Amino acid sequence: MSEPQQLQRRLGTFDATAIGLGSMLGAGVFVVFAPAAALAGNLLVLSVLVAGVVAYCNAVASAALAAIYPTSGGTYVYGRNQLGEWPGFLAGWGFVTGKTASCAAMALTFGNYVARDYAVPVAVAAVVALTGVNLLGITRTALLTRILLCMVVATLVFVAVAAWLGPHAGAGPAGATSDNPAGVLPAAGLVFFAFAGYARIATLGEEVKDPARAIPRAILAALAAAFAIYLLLALLLLAHLGERLGTSATPLLDAVLDSRLAPAAPLVQAGAAAACLGALLALITGVGRTTLAMARERDLPGPLAKVGGSHTVPYVAELAVAAVVILLLVTTNVMTVVGFSSFGVLVYYAVANASAFTLATHPGYAPRWLNVLGFLGCAVLAFTLPRASVLAMAAVLAAGVAGRALVLRFRQPQRQRPGP
Repeated sequence: MSEPQQLQRRLGTFDATAIGLGSMLGAGVFVVFAPAAALAGNLLVLSVLVAGVVAYCNAVASAALAAIYPTSGGTYVYGRNQLGEWPGFLAGWGFVTGKTASCAAMALTFGNYVARDYAVPVAVAAVVALTGVNLLGITRTALLTRILLCMVVATLVFVAVAAWLGPHAGAGPAGATSDNPAGVLPAAGLVFFAFAGYARIATLGEEVKDPARAIPRAILAALAAAFAIYLLLALLLLAHLGERLGTSATPLLDAVLDSRLAPAAPLVQAGAAAACLGALLALITGVGRTTLAMARERDLPGPLAKVGGSHTVPYVAELAVAAVVILLLVTTNVMTVVGFSSFGVLVYYAVANASAFTLATHPGYAPRWLNVLGFLGCAVLAFTLPRASVLAMAAVLAAGVAGRALVLRFRQPQRQRPGP
């Protein structure tokens, strides 16, 4: 059997950090604070802290593993090598299915911001255009990600200034939110979804220069920046909007509309659109690379492992992901089927922590006790999510496991069949 085609190492530490941060500062930051505040009330900041701690545990586990296994696939590869084929498959299947649905939701969110009456056609056009960018090579992906990231960061700074300036019509005794300790963990599970973008750095391990040094730095830098931004925004939005934060469909836009900077609200809409594009670009890239890795091991159809073109990209996997996303956009109500994505992501990182725990040596930034804390944190957050989300993703994972078991059973007689 011939060796699988390899991708080329074109990304530096800055590029990898930009891709990870661009994934985290995606559309989620423009919507996640409202449902999280509805659950946790004034304790939203505590939910952000809990999600940040779990994300940090997962990040250091991913960084330690990615430095040892600098290849495409992320936790799918780590799980296979450290725990066995089945845990690896569970992580990879959860990531591919959950994040493919997230791609569709991100594209539809972009369509709603740009042209609500034509949201689906605009979303399909965005998927086609960004897939085209990815097919031009990972350096083009990194360049566009940096451009979009600058737009998003500028938008978030503008929102923070607007929330700080006020006037704070929603705050104060009449509008203050209440504390809800029981909602802290479910809210943390929602906020965690917005942290999960650093996985994209690990899935690009085969395309990063000096991966043992660059990947840990990129993951930790991207996470630190996202955590600081989320914590600041949570504090400002609670102070500015009060109880209205939990009921707002567009909390960052409302924060500007209720401030002295209201005439500049269209800038926030443009920033949200850029955030959706940046997150969608990184998501398509990450899902494509994990699909490539699973196809190499025949956990997905073999043709998906093809790499080609002058830019050495996994073009079959990229096109397949785009086709599935477009199918979801035109046949389903995407926003109702992506609630299970958080559960899939938490399963993915639970496998990452378990894999990191089994390493013979641990770098100073990733001691074993952090792997234990990360695994337990993922389990707690996963099973405190809404029941419908848990059941939906559990069914998807079970279908994948059953399908793989059936394929393996079919292959077994073929392997044992004697030659001529």
